[in-house]
Amino acid sequence: MTDARLRRGRGSLAVSFFVQGVTFALLVTRIPAIQERYGISDGLLPAFLAAVPILAGVASVATGRLVATVGPAVVLRWSQPLVLLSLLAVGVGSEVWQAAVALGLFGLAVGALDASMNMLGVSLQRAYGRSIMLGFHASYSLGGIVGASLAWVGARGDLSLFVSYLPVVLVLLPVALVGSRWYAAGGDGVGQEAGESAGGGVAFALLLPLCLVMTFAYIGDSTVSNWSAKYLQDVLGSSEEMATVPYNAYMVTTLLGRGVGDFAVRRLGAAAVVRGGAVLAAVGFAVVAVAPGAWVGIAGFTVLGLGLSVIVPQTFAAAGRLAFTSNGPGGSDAAVARLNVFNYVGFLIGSPLVGALGDAWSYRGAMLVPMVLVLVTVAYATSFGSRAARYGGGHERPRTVDVG
Repeated sequence: MTDARLRRGRGSLAVSFFVQGVTFALLVTRIPAIQERYGISDGLLPAFLAAVPILAGVASVATGRLVATVGPAVVLRWSQPLVLLSLLAVGVGSEVWQAAVALGLFGLAVGALDASMNMLGVSLQRAYGRSIMLGFHASYSLGGIVGASLAWVGARGDLSLFVSYLPVVLVLLPVALVGSRWYAAGGDGVGQEAGESAGGGVAFALLLPLCLVMTFAYIGDSTVSNWSAKYLQDVLGSSEEMATVPYNAYMVTTLLGRGVGDFAVRRLGAAAVVRGGAVLAAVGFAVVAVAPGAWVGIAGFTVLGLGLSVIVPQTFAAAGRLAFTSNGPGGSDAAVARLNVFNYVGFLIGSPLVGALGDAWSYRGAMLVPMVLVLVTVAYATSFGSRAARYGGGHERPRTVDVG
């Protein structure tokens, strides 16, 4: 594969990550408006919210099989428009069953999209011969900030979901379709891009440490996204306006951490970066748990963003590298699809776990649980390879600037 094709593939995939960041943020930040539009009760809402990651996990597993035939680029090319259209569908209906159908389609499409995006990212990183995976996830974080800002504008202007979503979809849908022309896997031939491989996949026992790391990282992430505002307001006594600050600070530092993370991986190795990120995230949770006031709590959530930001991208990269070594490109794709399921497992566990512990014990004490879990990542750091671990042929010059 030529350097020019790799660069185009890298740029178009960074755009895809950005589009998905915008789209997902527009959904999750408008959940209260969705609940109000469809008249979904507080008792029924958790079932709707749980259905999305469950269906996404099912789609992720199915994608692992599908890419062996058509390749991850084809799956991504068609799943991203479906995600955007299902987001728009969420804003169109008025009956509960219509919300169920739209969110169900969103979950299925997101599972296929997440899996195929990360498959392509791992493949391109292997072709580049150095860490570029964090740059893709930085694009996602940037998209999340943009999407959350657009959702804030819609909520502040009291715009309907359809009016909020339609302009975004009209802009992003053609961007995604045009950008998909340049998707490229890192293989040198068509067979590799279609996911063909002599081997089937990597043994689950070898992936288990990385699956646990992924789960723990998303338990930490869902703790911030679901409980930071309530924690600041109810436990630390902040105002309602200040309670919105921690998640924004977390998103910004996540973007910063991923923006410089590839450079750190190249200098120090993936294992050292993941180990440092886990320790930093644990420090952030500890600061939040003992914070005497709102500003110290915000500082803790800010540190959390820097720490957690590097773990998920490197977990995908480690799984792909491990499986590629054993089974080739097809094994790498299957491993990424399987690992992606534990993204949703962590999301499903994290919020109810903290809520239950907070109600039964205390929310300060509940913050110590994700702290301990993320620290377990330190014990699994060797699963991310040695400092000398490489990703493949040296297509990228040492001074090439990262996309995203």
